[in-house]
Amino acid sequence: MMDLTEEDAGFLRDLVKSARQRTLVVSWTDRDGTERHSALTAAEASRLKLLAHRHKLSLAETLRQAAHIPVAR
Repeated sequence: MMDLTEEDAGFLRDLVKSARQRTLVVSWTDRDGTERHSALTAAEASRLKLLAHRHKLSLAETLRQAAHIPVAR
């Protein structure tokens, strides 16, 4: 086994856990017109579906509109 810090071990554990999950790929168009394909974990997909349903939008449209949200600094 590798000699890892607790932080590194936690990161790798979470990475393997998410890699084992089924992903949902959402195709959407970014604000600059670029076609994107985002692979979401089950938890991310569930939350995106909830938000999209709440606003009566498709998953792709929800991500397109989210691309206009300013980045926190």
